[in-house]
Amino acid sequence: IVNTTIMKKVKMIILAALSVSALTGIQAQTLYDASRLLDNDLNGTARFVGMGGAMGALGGDISTMGTNPAGIGIYRSNDAMISFGFKSLNTESKLGSSKNETDKFRGSFDNLGFVFSNKIGNRTALKYVNFGFNYHKAKSFDKDMVMGGNYNVSQTQQIAGLVNANSAYYGEYLSPEVLLDKNAFNFGDVPWLGALAYESNLIVPGQNQKYNPYLLNGHSVDGYYRSRERGQIAAYDFNVALNWYDRIYLGATLTAYSVDYSKSSIYQETFLSNNQDDGNYALRNYYDLDGSGVDFKLGLIVRPFEQSPLRIGLAVHTPTFYNLEERNSSYLDYDTYNETEGKFLKGTTYTQNQYGDEMEGSTKYKLTTPWKYNFSLGYTIGQSVALGAEYEYSDYSTSKLEYDDGVNMDYENSTIKQSLKGVSTVRLGAEIKLSPEFSSRIGYNHISAPIKTTAFKELSVNAIRTDTEFSNSKSRDNYTIGFGYRGSSFYADLAYQYSTYKEDFYAFDNVDLPATKITNSNSQVLMTLGVRF
Repeated sequence: IVNTTIMKKVKMIILAALSVSALTGIQAQTLYDASRLLDNDLNGTARFVGMGGAMGALGGDISTMGTNPAGIGIYRSNDAMISFGFKSLNTESKLGSSKNETDKFRGSFDNLGFVFSNKIGNRTALKYVNFGFNYHKAKSFDKDMVMGGNYNVSQTQQIAGLVNANSAYYGEYLSPEVLLDKNAFNFGDVPWLGALAYESNLIVPGQNQKYNPYLLNGHSVDGYYRSRERGQIAAYDFNVALNWYDRIYLGATLTAYSVDYSKSSIYQETFLSNNQDDGNYALRNYYDLDGSGVDFKLGLIVRPFEQSPLRIGLAVHTPTFYNLEERNSSYLDYDTYNETEGKFLKGTTYTQNQYGDEMEGSTKYKLTTPWKYNFSLGYTIGQSVALGAEYEYSDYSTSKLEYDDGVNMDYENSTIKQSLKGVSTVRLGAEIKLSPEFSSRIGYNHISAPIKTTAFKELSVNAIRTDTEFSNSKSRDNYTIGFGYRGSSFYADLAYQYSTYKEDFYAFDNVDLPATKITNSNSQVLMTLGVRF
């Protein structure tokens, strides 16, 4: 049951926040919102995955139109294929002596594409003009995580600091006298997280109109966090590629993206004094993101010498231009002690409009990702062995956030520049023919860490976002093997991928909060069925 007075007060707080958003725009985005959309998974056909994606210079596979578009110029026949499989997702968290683990098993539809090959002539300089289309899952967001442990800091300390960041305002806006008098409001910046915490006694007024956290001396905190992420970035590649003299291959790909991401989480704290429960709360967050994007890719493959088994590949990807919309809402269940009333108060408060109706925050914005540069080598030994190597670079710190009206988010972009890094990707792969019909493959990827270890999530003082958690990812390694069959027209490929990376996770921003060490270990089995004709 929600206390009537509390309902009135939270209405006024959120009304103030909404009024500010309408006038000035709410700064809700962070560097973590940008970084979520910057990297891609190793995904595509089973042959491409089995060789670690190192086919930029070798070409001849539908998935190469997303890395080096010139790879489609290698084709001399039509091709149509479909890829599907399943994934096993494992996440292990460690905080002190506490250890938690989650496992998920999910099916996936990964890839669908075709190539139309058009022969121009045997004696002409231009040999082939090829067209291709490919749908592929550029990134999967599927992930479950659980963490828990005991420590001596509280999320309420961050909330109090957020509210006190502009004490000249918050002393006025969050005082009980003003909250009950609508006409007394001079609308200003009020964070939704501060409003919810105030209503649940998690921050309380102190001297000089500053707010103190609920945590008192002598308490420790039992913290617990659980999250569920779902969604994907779907990519749709439209390609044209040219074959000149059977030695120079040019290609271009226009890619459209569709973003669908959702996250639900709960963070709970129990305040302990002499190992006894001295108050607790649970903050539930719901976040959705969707949108679309587009970019353009140019690629070149050259045989430096006639009939040379060596191929050199170059590709450049323009920034992806995203138009995005995010929505968020939250609930806060509490059982906390109120000194004024001299008893524990129990209830639920939530984001709502001035009429008491539940509501969600909504923000539209734009993201421009960095340029991407790709250099690749391919080498064949007779008809039996194909070797590929690639290096790719993208400077994540040059990503840009904008409001939906095109105005730069200057402060957010400065934090991106300070905290994100240039990312290097190395891909290696090999294919060996065991017989004219059967081949085996092996591959490896290394992707450097995209974010500095000192990065943290900073919510602005007028933020409608109430999710305080963040993770700093480290480098990623992908290991792949594969097996394939090629008939006169039908082909089938199978690949297995093992991907692992670590993260430092923080449930909230506090310099004294120890990092939860996260290890992600994901396995994928992928099958491709296709025909060439």
